[in-house]
Amino acid sequence: MLGAAEGTTRTFRRRGAPPTWLVVALACAGQFLVVLDVSVVNVALPSMRADLGLSAQGLQWVVNAYAIAFAGFMLLGGRAGDLYGRKRMFLVGLALFTLASLGGGLAREGAQLLLARAVQGLGAAVLAPATLTILTSAVPEGPARARAIATWTAVGAGGGAAGGLVGGLLVDGLSWRWVLLINVPVGAVVLAGAYGWLVESRNGDGRRLDLPGAVLVTAGLATLAYGISQTEAEGWTAAATLTPLAAGLALMALFLTVEARTAAPLMPLGLLRMRAVSSANAAMFLSGSAMFCMWFFMTLYAQNVLGYTPLQAGLALVPSSLAVLVGSKAAPRFMRVSGARTVAALGTLVAASGFGWQSAMTPRGAYLTEIMFPGILMMLGAGLTATPLAALATSGAAPGEAGLVSGLINTSRTMGGSLGLAVMSTIAAARSAGSDTPAALTDGYALVFRTGAGVLLGGTLLMLAWLPRRGSAG
Repeated sequence: MLGAAEGTTRTFRRRGAPPTWLVVALACAGQFLVVLDVSVVNVALPSMRADLGLSAQGLQWVVNAYAIAFAGFMLLGGRAGDLYGRKRMFLVGLALFTLASLGGGLAREGAQLLLARAVQGLGAAVLAPATLTILTSAVPEGPARARAIATWTAVGAGGGAAGGLVGGLLVDGLSWRWVLLINVPVGAVVLAGAYGWLVESRNGDGRRLDLPGAVLVTAGLATLAYGISQTEAEGWTAAATLTPLAAGLALMALFLTVEARTAAPLMPLGLLRMRAVSSANAAMFLSGSAMFCMWFFMTLYAQNVLGYTPLQAGLALVPSSLAVLVGSKAAPRFMRVSGARTVAALGTLVAASGFGWQSAMTPRGAYLTEIMFPGILMMLGAGLTATPLAALATSGAAPGEAGLVSGLINTSRTMGGSLGLAVMSTIAAARSAGSDTPAALTDGYALVFRTGAGVLLGGTLLMLAWLPRRGSAG
C-alpha cells in the first residue's frame, strides 16, 4: 500500500503540482462536511425520536456521540497525519465519515444510529486536522496562507451556521434521514477529487505513533466530554457527573506523565511552552465556549419563544451566517495592518457587543432588533477572531508538528464549545426554574447571553495580555 502511495506521488510530481485553489477547495470541502454535521441534526431530533422510539437521553446522545468521538480522537488524527501522510488520513477520515453517514441514514434502531454517529465523529477527527495541514503545506506562509486560512475558517464557520437552514430544508422537504444521507454523494465527490489531485506529504521522520499516549488522551478527553454532557440532566454535583469528570482529569494527568517520559510523544510538551501555541489555544477555548452556544440558544429562542418553525429559524439566522463569512474573509486584511493579536481582540469585542445586545431579548422580540442585528455582530466577531487565532497557532510549529497543532486548535474549540454549552444550559435551566412559559425561557436565554458577553470580555483581556505581540500578521 505504501508503494502504491509513493507511486501515486511520483505520478503527481511528473504531472506537476495541482493548482493551489484546487487544494484549498478540497480541504475546505472536507472541513465544511465536518462542521456542518455538528449542527445539522438539531432540527431533525424530534423526527428521529418519533421514528426510532428514542428516549430523551438517547436523543441527547445523537448529538453527544458525534461530539465526544470528534473531540476525543482529534489529537490522534492530527498526529496520524504527520506520521502516515496527510492525504492518506484525509481519505481514511472522509471514507469513514461518508460510510457512517450512510449507515446512520439507513438506521432502523436507535442503537444503530448512535453507533453511526460515533463513527462519524471518529472519521471527522481524522479528517479535520488533515484539512488544515494540507492547506498550510500547499500555501507558503505569508499573505497567501492567511487568505487560505481565512477561506478555510469561513467555510467551516459557514458549515456550522448553515446547519439549521440545511437541516430544516431537508426535514421539511424529505425526511430526517437526509440530514445524514446528504453527506454520501458530497463525500463521494470530494473523496474522488482528493484521491486524484492531492499530493501526499508527511513530516514524521519515520517515528511510530505513540499508542499509549493516544489511548490515554482519547480516553481522558472522551471521559471529560461524557461528564460534561451529564451536567444538564444530572447537575454538577451528582455522582454521575463528578465520577467521569474526576476520571477524565486523572487520565489526562497520566497522559502528561507518559508524554514527559516517552522518546517520541504524541504531544511534545515543549509545544505548550511556545507562547503562540499555548495562548492561541487558550483563547480559542474561551471564545469557543461562548460563541458555540449562540446557534443553539438563538434557535431555541426563535422556536420555543417566538414560535418559528425549524425552517423559519434557519432562515432567520442566514444574515448572521453571512456575517461570519465576511468576518473570516476580512480578517487577513486587518491582520496585515494591525497584527493577529489586535484583530483577534477586536473580533472578540465585536462579538461581546452582540452578546450584550442579545441579552436584552423579550418574549415578543422583533426580528430585526432581537435576532438579526445582534446575531450579525456576534458572528462577525466570531469570524474576525477565529482566523488570527488559527494562524497564530499553526505558525509557531515545526513542519513535523503541523498536524498536531491543527488537531490541537480544533480540539480546543470543540471542547470549549462542549463545556460552554453544558454550563450555559445549566444557567438557563436554573433561571427558568423548570418553567416553559415564554417569559421564563426568555429570562434563561437572556442570562446565557449576558454570561457569554462576560466570558468574551475576559477572553479579550487574556488575548491582549498573552498572545504574541508580533505574530503572524499575514
